[in-house]
Amino acid sequence: MPLEQVQSKMPDVTIADPPAPPPPVDVAAPQARFVLPGWAAQGGIMVVSILVGLIVWHMGSTQGWDIYLNFRNIPTPIDVFEATLGSIADPEFYVHIGVSIWRVMLSFVLAVLVGVPIGLLMARNRIARAALIPYIEIMRPIPAVAWIPLAILMWPTEESSIIFITFLGAFFPIVLNTINGAEQTPEVLLRATRSLGASRFAEFRHVVFPSALPSISAGLAVGMGVAWFSLLAGEIISGQYGIGYFTWDAYSMVRTPDIVLGMLMIGGLGTASTYGIRLLTQPMLKWQKRTR
Repeated sequence: MPLEQVQSKMPDVTIADPPAPPPPVDVAAPQARFVLPGWAAQGGIMVVSILVGLIVWHMGSTQGWDIYLNFRNIPTPIDVFEATLGSIADPEFYVHIGVSIWRVMLSFVLAVLVGVPIGLLMARNRIARAALIPYIEIMRPIPAVAWIPLAILMWPTEESSIIFITFLGAFFPIVLNTINGAEQTPEVLLRATRSLGASRFAEFRHVVFPSALPSISAGLAVGMGVAWFSLLAGEIISGQYGIGYFTWDAYSMVRTPDIVLGMLMIGGLGTASTYGIRLLTQPMLKWQKRTR
């Protein structure tokens, strides 16, 4: 069939024009937003929280709130601030602070030197654990106040009895956290070191101790806080200097602003010393960041 006849029999097909592109949308450039760093946001929240607490404290003291808690005899923040200014000008106030810091530091160092080796030994030696765990578990729940009469009879001076009580407060958290950390050492690492011919001391030094360091660090922080608690109990009963004695003497002489000042000093010193422990142990825990 000729090509002309074929084309004449084919239906007419209309090809539609391609659709027009959509109009451009005017998208405004996103506006830059200022975002506070994490530390600044947290610091701001902390400041606001402290201000709210001070306002509640001031309102309760000035208005004499008596809603289950009696604020009538509580000094106002302004009274405590004035007492702080007066104590800062008194040289004896610094003697109290220095004596308490010295007692805590000495007792804490002794607790670390004794508690960490005992904890490691109890965690890796069944005989040592069986021999020492009864003393740990029986003596640990005894509060520091209960030790005061016996400590006064046991030790020749009041100073040594206070250090002993403070030592016990820091000792037990350090021991228990060291045991827990050493027991969590992966068994595969211990088998690897033994297969390579490592000695018992090398196994402790390079595997058990580094693996227990996070728990030991936590125990040191907890032990520092308990040490301050135990120290104050000893200073209140048998001390002549120290923040605990300062607080108790203020109560005996009905100097209520000084009572609150002593409490705030205890909290501040305890917080600063705990933060210092974390800073000291942080370099030894750098391996945690490399393993994450």
